[in-house]
Amino acid sequence: MKYIVFILFTVMTNAAAQLMLKQGMMSLGPISFEGVNPLVKLLQIVFSPWVFLGLCTFVISMASHLYVLSKVELSFAYPFLSLAYVAVAIFAYFVFREDLNGWRIAGIACICVGTVLIAQSGRDLGERGHEDQTASITPDKIQTNETVR
Repeated sequence: MKYIVFILFTVMTNAAAQLMLKQGMMSLGPISFEGVNPLVKLLQIVFSPWVFLGLCTFVISMASHLYVLSKVELSFAYPFLSLAYVAVAIFAYFVFREDLNGWRIAGIACICVGTVLIAQSGRDLGERGHEDQTASITPDKIQTNETVR
């Protein structure tokens, strides 16, 4: 559980990137490739300020996620990324005035309950399982493939 701060940082940067990408695409308006070189249009999209900032934020999120994966089990860390949906849905409601109806709220509640259950399992396996697995690899267990000429 000591890596939970890094996991939540990954979740929040992932959600922030989504919000920035949405803002960027709203500022660009409807996309059309008619009469335009698709590569030029793609570069215009990628290098528009909000989209570019969102993509950079995704890189930060991915770097954080890679750090987390080096410390805890994938089956523990990955489900926390579903909390990005929760954050995006809530922030999109307030920032973009997107719909947050009963079905979405029920889904958000299910995601939160599931994440809490997974977090509870991490008290036993989250960090220790990964370290035990890594520690169990010894040089005599490593096999190499050699080709005979």
